[in-house]
Amino acid sequence: MADTVLQVGTGVFVIALVWIVALVFISMLLRASGSAKLGTIPVFLLALAITLTLVLFPRSPETPSPFKEIEIVDTLFIGRYVLLAVVSVVFVVTFFIMLPFHFLEPVYAKALRTH
Repeated sequence: MADTVLQVGTGVFVIALVWIVALVFISMLLRASGSAKLGTIPVFLLALAITLTLVLFPRSPETPSPFKEIEIVDTLFIGRYVLLAVVSVVFVVTFFIMLPFHFLEPVYAKALRTH
């Protein structure tokens, strides 16, 4: 485990970097006018696809090690995935609860200039 920082591997940093870049692009696209705002959807879906790919298909060593390493058993495996599922459901529910507030925000008419 010589390639870890704060007991976290490089994959976590790659996922964090992907989401930081995605959020920067999303914030830039949200400031654009017209249909360019719809570009946020593919950026979000691309970041989500990269994250799911990195999580579900981890990289394995190319050559097997000649000696048997100490096997560390993750006893909180199920708990972590349950927590991930709960957090994901809460995120999706809050997103769809807040979505109507975004679309139903009042747009006030500008006053006509009379001479």
